[in-house]
Amino acid sequence: MTRTSRTARVSRTARTARTSGMTADAVLPGGLRVRAAHAPGAPLAELRLVIPYARTEPALAAAQELLAACLGTGARDRSGRNVSRQDIADRAADLGAEFSTVVTAESLILSVSVLAPGLPGVLGLLADLLERPRYDEGELALARRRAAAAPRLPAPRVRLRRAALAHGFGPHPLTAEAGGTAPLLDVVSLRAEDLHALHARAVVPGGSSLVVLADEEPDAVLRAVGERLSAWTGGPSGLTLPSFAHPEPRPGRVRLTDGSGRGAGPEDEAGHDGDGGGQALVLSVGPAVPTADARHAPFHLAQLALGGYASARLAQRVRDRHGLAYAVSAGLRETGAGSWLEIACAGAPGRADRLADEISGCLRELAAEGPSPREVERARAYATGFTRFALATRAEEASALAGFTAVGLEADWLEEYRARLADVTAAEVAEAAASHLDPDRMVTATYEPRPAAPAPSAGRPAAPAPSRRPEPVSVPGPGPAPAALRRHPSDDLRHQKGALR
Repeated sequence: MTRTSRTARVSRTARTARTSGMTADAVLPGGLRVRAAHAPGAPLAELRLVIPYARTEPALAAAQELLAACLGTGARDRSGRNVSRQDIADRAADLGAEFSTVVTAESLILSVSVLAPGLPGVLGLLADLLERPRYDEGELALARRRAAAAPRLPAPRVRLRRAALAHGFGPHPLTAEAGGTAPLLDVVSLRAEDLHALHARAVVPGGSSLVVLADEEPDAVLRAVGERLSAWTGGPSGLTLPSFAHPEPRPGRVRLTDGSGRGAGPEDEAGHDGDGGGQALVLSVGPAVPTADARHAPFHLAQLALGGYASARLAQRVRDRHGLAYAVSAGLRETGAGSWLEIACAGAPGRADRLADEISGCLRELAAEGPSPREVERARAYATGFTRFALATRAEEASALAGFTAVGLEADWLEEYRARLADVTAAEVAEAAASHLDPDRMVTATYEPRPAAPAPSAGRPAAPAPSRRPEPVSVPGPGPAPAALRRHPSDDLRHQKGALR
């Protein structure tokens, strides 16, 4: 991709635009950042709208939950006519479009796939939903019933992460016990006017970004977006995650238990824990190098060599050699709060402490010796391949581009990153491992499910299960250690498909 520095005026509705080969960027008067990317020959246009939506204010948690479920179920068109869910679904079908919403720990993301000729119509429909929403009491009642039927308590894997982050980084919205989940009484008592008030504050262009990937010239796409969304105003909402109190985690140990006799099962596709069969869990949190940092590539390869793929060193040690774990992973997590390395293992009950010891031993060995040349080359090949196959479809490409845009990375960041991966030396990877994989700089959290109560004898009732919440117990570790951090996906992910069908 060839980069140019020229600044062009795209339309009267956009303040400025920067073009760069196959992309063009603009900022609309309301503050919406727009990035248009050219996808030659693509039969579909892909749109991704990312709106700051962090659950930082407990008083808003119930309204945030229901607004995400009800967005797109009603609107008023430009003539002032009320538009129902069915009207919206019919209009989307006529355009050949599918809408969905995703809520993460810090964003509300609207995704649209539409046949290329339907792009102008979809932008008009999007304008109706964003600028003139309608939250009907019937739709709200349906959302309240669904919320009442959904589990309210977080699963062990989620609680373990919160406990580890709380010990490592201190009090924060990501570490709150409720994690942004509203009490059911608050949810069922909401009215339509509450959602309209939150929409006016939160669903705003200030601080938001829109990516459009289409088989049209980027400048033409920017003009189309400006014509239809220039009247959308408001924000920023302030619903963004604050930075962690500490730049890197405070080392130590955390133990989490409960009396349910059930542990956390494998994560499902939406990022929630299944019921599972009472697994022991271990989660270690350590310092990391953020994606945008020039030193990220060596750290990335060290992290992959540790536990980034099925044959990485940690998996060979705890799963293949010792048979302690069913699932092993190590990856970077990034949010607006900060960045951290997260190592996760799940195994049979009673093995959490042994797993934690083996993780520490593997980290200490890798930090002291560094990965072997073969491990470095395997990690490099995996990372380079992933940057290709993770973008195998236009939809994945649009989502990745939206992620880069939301955190301020350039459109061609991934191409430049491939070149950086190729240039990393084994010595640089060893240095990154020594700096960031020291177990004495990590907080390690373990979860052990208590054994289920034995079946009652005939004629004797079972003892009631304890109802109190699990309590994390912090065990002091070595003092805080230095380093630097920042951003990536996070915690719970709620996926509401087909909200506009």
